[in-house]
Amino acid sequence: MPIWKRNLMICWFGMFVTGIGMSQIAPVLPLYIKRLGVNNTAFIAQFSGIAFGVTYIISAVFSPIWGQAADKYGRKPMLLRASLGMAIVIFSMGFAQNVYELIGLRLLQGVITGFGTACTTLIATQTDKEHAGWALGTLSTANVAGSLLGPMIGGFMEERLGLQNVFFVTGALLFIAFIITALFVKESFTRQDKRTLRAKEVWNSVPEKSLTVIMFVTFFVITLALFTVEPIITIYVTQLSQHTNHVALFAGMVFSASGLASIISAPRLGKLSDKIGAHKVILAALVVAGIVFVPQAFVKNPWQLMGLRFVLGLATAGLMPSVNIMLKTITPASLAGRVFGFSMSAGYLGVFGGSILGGQVAAYLGINYVFFITSALLLINAMWVYFKVYKKLNLKKVEGC
Repeated sequence: MPIWKRNLMICWFGMFVTGIGMSQIAPVLPLYIKRLGVNNTAFIAQFSGIAFGVTYIISAVFSPIWGQAADKYGRKPMLLRASLGMAIVIFSMGFAQNVYELIGLRLLQGVITGFGTACTTLIATQTDKEHAGWALGTLSTANVAGSLLGPMIGGFMEERLGLQNVFFVTGALLFIAFIITALFVKESFTRQDKRTLRAKEVWNSVPEKSLTVIMFVTFFVITLALFTVEPIITIYVTQLSQHTNHVALFAGMVFSASGLASIISAPRLGKLSDKIGAHKVILAALVVAGIVFVPQAFVKNPWQLMGLRFVLGLATAGLMPSVNIMLKTITPASLAGRVFGFSMSAGYLGVFGGSILGGQVAAYLGINYVFFITSALLLINAMWVYFKVYKKLNLKKVEGC
């Protein structure tokens, strides 16, 4: 087996578990905070929002920093640091004595993140051009699936194993990822840029600045779109299934449908990006995703919503790997870690922003408007990609011929 394939398998497992570790706390947070001595309902909601969101905000800040470290010291050391650090921190959450210790550990979790950045950089720089799309597509399914399935897995573990064991099991899985990474990931790293560049120097060294910014924004919009429904999915499913007692089960299935579709679709769309061009896949996926959001506002039962979420997952699965392929193509290898670090920051901000946007829109305008506004954002992004990326690259191709 080629080294890049073995590294891909290990990184997939690590990113999947990391995604779970970042998101599995969502359904158990209110229960755990109440267990830690907070009984006021308003305070529970307030602390839950802080504890969930702080990890993503801090991760967005530190992801480029760890990306720079990956360019300087190698990607494998960053994988080991992040997996071991997260294993210890998440395991320790099970021993928290009060809500402030829990929030502090969630903050620390955001600081030590960087597994996804190092994995993406490692695979992007090791994989040959012919297989880059398939490899990055496969890798993207791990992060998406882990993030989307995490809440359902966390809820299931809480019900079956108890609150504390959610943290202990997740920490143990991350420690397994650390051991596997230490033993089996191979990297031949040679630092290409011997001096440490400042942020301004890094940006000046990026050859395609406009295209890079568009890819960052697109990555942000993708993740924002996937997570706008997180705060309202259970409420929406409750409205759609008034004659059933299995609301939690349906909500979990609806939320996970797009994650399952991503696992199926992402490697194939990544491979398609290699053949026809990543910019074409990005444009098509944004348009389809934008259109599919609209009928979700008019469904009559959870099964219809589940089907549309599955179609949405098939479309959005092509976006992340295609964005990474574009970034790989236009970014010098010596800057790959830092550029992918900023890309991951955009993704973390999208998760946080999507959760906030969905909740606020639902509260002030109604649940249906969550789908309309998300659709509009995707279609606006599609127009931007069409005029600034698609037409530009097609024109260059024609001129090159």
